[in-house]
Amino acid sequence: MATVDLTTPPPPPSGLLDALPRRVGLTLPELRRAARLAGGAPLPFEARYDARGVEGHPLEDRLGHTRTSTEDEAFAAALATLHDPADTLARRGLLERDVLDEGLAGALGLLATPTVAVDLDVTVDGVHARAWHREAGGAVATLATVDGVVFELAWFPATAWAIELSRAAMLPADRSPRGTTLPDAIDLPFELLDSAAEAVRSNRPDLLPVLAARHSGSAIDGGGAPIGDVDLASMLSALTIDPRGRLRVLGADVSGSETRVVGVVSWVLLADGWHALHPHRRGDDQRVDVRRVVADDLAGDLAFVLAEAVA
Repeated sequence: MATVDLTTPPPPPSGLLDALPRRVGLTLPELRRAARLAGGAPLPFEARYDARGVEGHPLEDRLGHTRTSTEDEAFAAALATLHDPADTLARRGLLERDVLDEGLAGALGLLATPTVAVDLDVTVDGVHARAWHREAGGAVATLATVDGVVFELAWFPATAWAIELSRAAMLPADRSPRGTTLPDAIDLPFELLDSAAEAVRSNRPDLLPVLAARHSGSAIDGGGAPIGDVDLASMLSALTIDPRGRLRVLGADVSGSETRVVGVVSWVLLADGWHALHPHRRGDDQRVDVRRVVADDLAGDLAFVLAEAVA
C-alpha cells in the first residue's frame, strides 16, 4: 500500500493559490455528465436513480406508498427540476464544446483511479453526510454530499489532506458542548460496552447499574485507576444514551486488482464533543479505549489505524 503521511505539517506554500484546494459545487446530473465527458470515469458511489424517475415498487399497488418509496419519489422530483447539465456547466465555464475543464476532468479521473481510498460517513443531530477521498501520486480528490442532489468536488495536493479530513468532523458553530460524566480517557471491556448498548436499544437502561456492578474493577481511567461501580454506570449512560452523532472512516488499499480494507476509525459524538473508540486486546480480553478528541485529531487517528493495520 502507498504510504501517505497525514501527521507531518505541510511545507509552506509557494503562493496563495497553492495553499487552497479548488472546490466546485455540482448537482448530480452535472456530476454524471462531467464523469461521462471525463472518459466515462466511474463515480465512487452507486446512484439510485436518474432524472427520468423511479421504477415502481412491486407491492405498492396493494400496500400503498412506503416511507422509502415516498422519499425516492421526492428525490427523483428534485432531480427533475434541475436544468440541463450541459447548459449549466457551460455557463459556469466548466465545459466548452464538450471539452471539460482540465482541473475538473483530472479530479474525476483521480476519483476513478486512486491508490488509497478513504470513505467517510458522518451523522450529527440527524444530518447525514458522506464523503469519498481518493489519493494517488501525491494528489487528492474528494467528493462529498448531504442530500445526494448537490455535491462538492475538491482537489488539492496530499500535503493539505489532513486539513480536509478535519472538515468532516467540524461541528456546527451553534452547537455548544455541555458537561459530561466521562473523563478524557476510559478503557473498558468490549463485552461491557456492547451489553450496555443492547440494554439501551431494548429500552432497559435500568440494567446499566447491574452491568457496571457485574464488571466491577474492569474499567480504568486514563491514569490506570479502576473506576467505581457508580461512576461506571454513569459513564455507560453517557456512552449509550446521550450520543448525538457518529463518524466512521474506512481506509482501503486500492492500488492492486482487489480492494483491501486496511483500517476503520470510529468516533461517537457525546454532549461534550467527539470521542474516539479504539478497540484493542489485553491478553485474551477484547477492550475499547474511549478517548476525547477534536476535529483536528482525525488525520492522526486515521494515520495511526492505517499504519497499525499494514504493519
